[in-house]
Amino acid sequence: QVQLVESGGGLVQAGGSLRLSCAASGSIFSINDMGWYRQAPGTQRELVATITSGGRTNYADSVKGRFTISRDNAKNTVYLQMNSLKPEDTAVYYCNAAVRNIFAVRDYWGQGTQVTVSS
Repeated sequence: QVQLVESGGGLVQAGGSLRLSCAASGSIFSINDMGWYRQAPGTQRELVATITSGGRTNYADSVKGRFTISRDNAKNTVYLQMNSLKPEDTAVYYCNAAVRNIFAVRDYWGQGTQVTVSS
């Protein structure tokens, strides 16, 4: 009933920038927290950044000062602006949204988008 569609991944040189987008659609009354997670080969999925419905943000130490998470509540969309990219940022990036309908709040995940940073 809810789908998260990601876009914006790709190949970029070290020091470059990418902007990821994730739009939620379906049976949605409102969305609580939204966030971005990533998983590199051979590693566990880790939190990158989260943002509350009111706009309060939280970042992993490894991306502070380089990445910016934002959201557009009218569009049910979360963004991740990634600047000064490093090879160690290479991973599959997944968006997450806590979606509220008339009965409950449930977590949904995007399919993931590949970000590759070359040196």
